[in-house]
Amino acid sequence: MTARRDEVAIIGAGLAGCLAACFLARRGYPVALYERRSDPRAGTAERGRSINLALSERGLDALRRIGLAEQVMTDALPMRGRMIHPVEGEQQFQSYSAAGDRAINSISRGALNNALLDEATALPGVRVVFDHRLVGLDPTDGSLSFETPQGTVAAKASVVLGADGAGSAVRGQLLAYGLLNESVDFLDYGYKELTIPPLGGDFALDPDALHIWPRGTSMMIALPNPDRSFTCTLFWPNDGAGSFASLTSPAQIERHFAEHYPDVIPLAPNLVDDYRHNPVGVLGTVRCTPWQVNGSVGLLGDAAHAIVPFYGQGANCAFEDVVELDRCLDECADDWLAALPLFQRRRQENAEAIATMALTNFVEMRDKVASPVFQTRRRVEHALERALPGRYVSQYELVSFSTTPYAEVRRRVRRQHRVLGTVVGGAALLLVGAIGAALSRGRQE
Repeated sequence: MTARRDEVAIIGAGLAGCLAACFLARRGYPVALYERRSDPRAGTAERGRSINLALSERGLDALRRIGLAEQVMTDALPMRGRMIHPVEGEQQFQSYSAAGDRAINSISRGALNNALLDEATALPGVRVVFDHRLVGLDPTDGSLSFETPQGTVAAKASVVLGADGAGSAVRGQLLAYGLLNESVDFLDYGYKELTIPPLGGDFALDPDALHIWPRGTSMMIALPNPDRSFTCTLFWPNDGAGSFASLTSPAQIERHFAEHYPDVIPLAPNLVDDYRHNPVGVLGTVRCTPWQVNGSVGLLGDAAHAIVPFYGQGANCAFEDVVELDRCLDECADDWLAALPLFQRRRQENAEAIATMALTNFVEMRDKVASPVFQTRRRVEHALERALPGRYVSQYELVSFSTTPYAEVRRRVRRQHRVLGTVVGGAALLLVGAIGAALSRGRQE
């Protein structure tokens, strides 16, 4: 059991790491927060890496617990649905909720990270050390080794938490020791950011929506920013026709957008420059087991279970991890040897559930949202939600607007679909029977 005077080392001062530092400091732990980057509050964002977050109920629930939700939401922009941009024709708005009153929130990842950093460093017992890249970890005694601008630095901690993202150095160290198994499934897709600046000092697109340009095998999305710009993200194949690899010259880029995204061209004066100079990011799902070793080294957030971004749940899921870890420490009286395995048992099934749903939602966003069949299904779902409040709730609402465990969301949605299928099937049989009876009467007459 780790006494409260023992320092906990958190590797990674990103969103999950800073939030974990806040929760642990409030439990009375001294916390050392190590970050390989320089202090982000003093620098500029890396080009093409400023992806917005869609902050929803799970993330807000975590922020409320440390009193930060109200501050963070000051600069958030609520998005109440999807705005679908076809190649030709009118845009179509699809509400996220049956009543149209619920929203996910567009927020800057950098601004949220800075707010969490400020909150963590304001708490007693928290120290943040930047420009420290983890290069060594001995899981038997918590010895740590970092590369810094001043040379190699050694440290030690009774508990080490890896909150250092999909490419986690902590996970890599445990893998090198043969203490866990890992799989990383990359998509044959990448992402690239573009910008739509303000138009005449105002938003160039409706700021109350997440904008989607679904194109079958690819798509673009756009989220609003407080400065009235939009951050656009292309999700395209890496190779083949219409891929990142196939468009290299300004003329090719302009032709492709004129054909597939004609309404974007007049809104994005720096389109070609952004496209040519912003990097292509990778998309993949990380799975590993176990998430902890001997109750002294643990993983959380993307370090344990990175997912693709198509449900907007990456950060929300990581924040929920921190809440659950705090709950496990409560139940285990701060016995890390018991709390970390309990945390994995409770969260691993949920992490796998949202990973699967995120992959499925990619197909929905790039292809199905423009389909009349999909649109009809959504209208039926919303009608059922209004007719059966609290009893029938769509998967999207359960994921985004509740804290129902992800695995339970999948089970509940399957049950709802089975019942709906039975009802629809029964209604169809009744209808066929009625038609058959009417036809019989007609023949007799």
